[in-house]
Amino acid sequence: MATVVPVENLAEAVSALSALLYTEPTFVDGDRWAQFDFNGHRIALAGTDRTSDKAGVMLKVDDLEAAGLAIQTAGLKAGDVEEGPHEQRITVEGPGGWPIVLYAPNPNKS
Repeated sequence: MATVVPVENLAEAVSALSALLYTEPTFVDGDRWAQFDFNGHRIALAGTDRTSDKAGVMLKVDDLEAAGLAIQTAGLKAGDVEEGPHEQRITVEGPGGWPIVLYAPNPNKS
């Protein structure tokens, strides 16, 4: 699970979080996305690749189709499967409108 924070300026946010955590990001994808693995937790910064302007959470699942079906059965509002550059994902509207992104590695891309 990761906390996802939307940011307007990814480079500036990466610099600030690097200074705060005393570590460099474990992954950066241009101005789209960056993530930090810190003390067993992941903090993600969503630049131009964001599903919402609200902070949310991201959950990796083994079977995105099954997870999507479980979401619908639970009565939660979920979007369609989207293809990202590295993953497939479904965005679910969580309590208070914050996003919950379920994702699985994209089987069509290496």
